[in-house]
Amino acid sequence: TRFDQLSERHGLDKIKTIGDAYMVVGGLADNRLAHADQVADMALEMIELTRSDPQLRRLGLNLHIGIATGPAIAGVIGAKRFAYDVWGDTVNLASRLTSEAEPGSILVDKTTFRRLGQRYACEAPRDILIKGKGSTTTYRLSGKLQTASADSPA
Repeated sequence: TRFDQLSERHGLDKIKTIGDAYMVVGGLADNRLAHADQVADMALEMIELTRSDPQLRRLGLNLHIGIATGPAIAGVIGAKRFAYDVWGDTVNLASRLTSEAEPGSILVDKTTFRRLGQRYACEAPRDILIKGKGSTTTYRLSGKLQTASADSPA
């Protein structure tokens, strides 16, 4: 429920939960470039929530999150029990990044890294072998950088 609230607050679309996996998507309803920021912000808040919330800490949750940016196909599947889903290479890459991420960390692909720009802190790039893709450049997202506000002295 807390993650659902985060996805709503960040303007993201929750697609589904399967077992211990939670899938959200940004940019389905519009073409704004800010959806990478929205997903990154939610991911960072999810990690922080598992560290700061007493109920979640008691459960010992250690999230590992993967974020990929690119085209995807969305639609309704089924004839009797309908399910809305998203699939494609970008979805597969995000899933693989999730599997490769260490507990308590967020891995992003090169496209996401570029979209996040200088607004976010990422560790040095690391190439990892991704099933079905080969060597893939990844970045560990570590936080959002503070920007000076218009009211602060220069």
